Amino acid sequence: MKTALLSLWWLRIATFTLAALAAASATYWVLKWQATVPPSLTAAVVYTAPPAADPQRVARLLGGGQTSVSSKTVSSAASHFKLSGVLANRANSSYALISVDGKPAKPYRVGAQVNDDLVLHSVAPRSASLATSLDAPVSVTLELPQLSQASLLPPAAKKAPEE
Repeated sequence: MKTALLSLWWLRIATFTLAALAAASATYWVLKWQATVPPSLTAAVVYTAPPAADPQRVARLLGGGQTSVSSKTVSSAASHFKLSGVLANRANSSYALISVDGKPAKPYRVGAQVNDDLVLHSVAPRSASLATSLDAPVSVTLELPQLSQASLLPPAAKKAPEE
């Protein structure tokens, strides 16, 4: 009697396993069939190049259009120019925000005429160089003012503690 009972349990386990495998297979194929999308409904990915930098927007971003308060007159050529900001790029589209003779700063691209005698020769991360032409040696180098430690602190750290 005991052997008949054991063979009956093996039959039940085998039947249950076979039914579970059939259900899993049917579920897999139903889900795969429902997930199939016709090829005509897939979207094509289109890449567009980023827009070119607008010099006027760059000038506004770097603080252009603000008047300079300096009224000193020094005889050297470097005193006529003030560097307000730079946008250095490796792809020859670098700009410098330069104020000439105390006028509002304007954006100049590398190779652009800054005044009657000088053109913007090159731009570095914190400086700009002027020369008589792009092939000539640099005659004036303008540098951005050094940042103070207080300007690097977050606004909350600048406030004095209240007593």
